[in-house]
Amino acid sequence: MSGDALAGLDEAQREAASILRGPVCVLAGAGTGKTRVITHRIAHGVDTGAYSPSRVMAVTFTAKAAGEMRGRLRRLGVPGVSARTFHAAALAQVNHFWPQVAGDTAPTIVSGKVRLLGQAADGLRLRLDGATLRDVASYIEWRKVTMRSIEQAARDRPRSIGGVGPDALAELQRAYERLKDERRQLDFEDVLLACAGMLESEPRVAAQVREQYRHFTVDEFQDVSPLQYRLLELWVGDRRDLCVVGDASQTIYSFAGADPSYLLDFEARHPDARLVRLERNYRSDPAVLDVANALMRGRPGALRLQSAAREVSGSSSAASSAPSEYAYSDDAAEASGVAARIAGQLSSGVAPHDIAVLYRSNAQSAPLLSALAAAGIPATVLGGTRFFDLPEVRQALMALRGAAVAPMETGFVPAVRDVLRSLGHTDEAPPVGGALRETWEARAALLRLAEEAPADMTLRRFADELHARAKDQHEPSLRTVTLATLHAAKGLEWDHVHIVGLAEGLLPISYATGLEQIDEERRLAYVGITRAARTLALSWARGSGGRERQRSRFLQEIGTGTLRAGDVRATGDARSRR
Repeated sequence: MSGDALAGLDEAQREAASILRGPVCVLAGAGTGKTRVITHRIAHGVDTGAYSPSRVMAVTFTAKAAGEMRGRLRRLGVPGVSARTFHAAALAQVNHFWPQVAGDTAPTIVSGKVRLLGQAADGLRLRLDGATLRDVASYIEWRKVTMRSIEQAARDRPRSIGGVGPDALAELQRAYERLKDERRQLDFEDVLLACAGMLESEPRVAAQVREQYRHFTVDEFQDVSPLQYRLLELWVGDRRDLCVVGDASQTIYSFAGADPSYLLDFEARHPDARLVRLERNYRSDPAVLDVANALMRGRPGALRLQSAAREVSGSSSAASSAPSEYAYSDDAAEASGVAARIAGQLSSGVAPHDIAVLYRSNAQSAPLLSALAAAGIPATVLGGTRFFDLPEVRQALMALRGAAVAPMETGFVPAVRDVLRSLGHTDEAPPVGGALRETWEARAALLRLAEEAPADMTLRRFADELHARAKDQHEPSLRTVTLATLHAAKGLEWDHVHIVGLAEGLLPISYATGLEQIDEERRLAYVGITRAARTLALSWARGSGGRERQRSRFLQEIGTGTLRAGDVRATGDARSRR
């Protein structure tokens, strides 16, 4: 690569990226540039000759994050680094070594755990609905990533699921495992178990893997499960070149086996580890960070985020747009109030894709979608079909590739526009709500990518770049307001964030009863708050009758000195915040 890989990093980032050897722990708060540090650290290692790209493994938790990491490394002039999820890395090793170890081809991967569970249930004459089967699948995933046998899981977490008692649940799991064995299949968790098993039992496999990969970086280390940590230990062996990056305040997958103790206790496990804290936040206004810091005050491992904008300007939170709290009579009034505030933001010049509405559970999206559609505001629910898997996008990519064969008779952008028009795209958007508008938004996003491309772009190169973006899951932004669960919002950011449902029973959710579960809900609220760059609105609805709710304890913990009461008279509820 060319240039200084450490250029442009702040002091703490530069310190973290400069430590190339030995165990390193980077505690990176929200918006502090952790991906930048990871990629620049790897680039610095390659630039100085400390690392060979092919011997670096960077592990993260989603295919999208791994794709982003590969893209950033390519732009830094460092191709060839293995940036993968735990599952992708383990699967590659299982497929490579299985024939050597077992003498036959590797098993196939179960395409749908729920479907196979349904077949196992049918064999036991259990009639289970889809929701129950999904809950059983989640239970199996938790059991395996926490490295428990069926019997151990029954002792440690005895439970009934959808009318399936503990004994029947254990028998259903055994039937599921028998079906997999008969069909020579592995599920996702089995892939990690099989990889760990080969490394533990086959010295030659362990030797080859450790020879191939010398330097390890693990992102989102607070979300590592016991099984993933064991696999990481086997990959690293007795070497020292391990760098972990994480934020205990963003642990939101404990229910699925994530264990933040591996991050919090890293120094105890590695007494000679170097520790670096990243607390300078480049995303959010000072007032937003005041809310986030107030919510996590005194929590284990919590970092105190400091706004880079405040450091530069010396401004106080009062100089920023103060985060607001809104109370409503019921869910419909809350949805209408959110839609009205978003309409005001759009009328002031804010782009729709710079706005997000976040909530605890998917069921909360329906009234919000209705209220936004009634206000003529386009919205997209995050977590549906991936952009490049949409039928209209796949059709457009095929058409663009086909059109690239013939010489362009017009300029590049007109050519792309002509291809999209041949598929039904129009200059004028259809009304919001419904499939037609969703299709139009997807094609419009492709056209914007063409309009933003370099002047010398060709159809062939454009099609190739779209293919590369699809592979890295580098999706373009739709010009719509984003609706998302708090879990789905992790890792993303928007200028303007509205978090709804901050009431007891919704956030924290009703089934979070123990202190650990409440803390997980608090961290989930923290993740939502730290998605906001400029403005933050928090709201809740009382409901009525037997469903009347109370204001969330998290709003009380944040305190009235940090939030201002929003005016909700326009929605018909003039009562002030309690």
